[in-house]
Amino acid sequence: MARMAEAVYLERNRKRTEVNIKQSKLRYNAVLEQIECSASRNIQREYLEALADCSYIYRGENILITGATGCGKSYLACALGRQACLFGYKVTYIGMVRFLEMISQSRIDGTFVKQINKFEKTDLLIINDFGLQAINAGGRE
Repeated sequence: MARMAEAVYLERNRKRTEVNIKQSKLRYNAVLEQIECSASRNIQREYLEALADCSYIYRGENILITGATGCGKSYLACALGRQACLFGYKVTYIGMVRFLEMISQSRIDGTFVKQINKFEKTDLLIINDFGLQAINAGGRE
């Protein structure tokens, strides 16, 4: 009976994880174990392992990933997002331009509060390409 209960629990957990990953709309199917840690990339394995437990989400901390074009910032963000999904967190991955468009459109069509509530239900919000373009006054607001 215990094995059967465990099997049901594991299956439900697997399905919940699959749903979380699908709903997150992560750009890359990245895994933290695949991240290359080296001095040239300025990524330390110890720091990556500290992020792997997703405790930063529980503490409400932000992570800002910086680096040159093509160094793997988006890939790393997707790996962190996937890890959060494995821990049962709800994740949303969105580009900054699309995020600002959604906010602007929701203000126009009167669904701003609904849109904000949707983002509030997300445990981890990954905003990609943040800071690539100047943000207008409406976007800053």
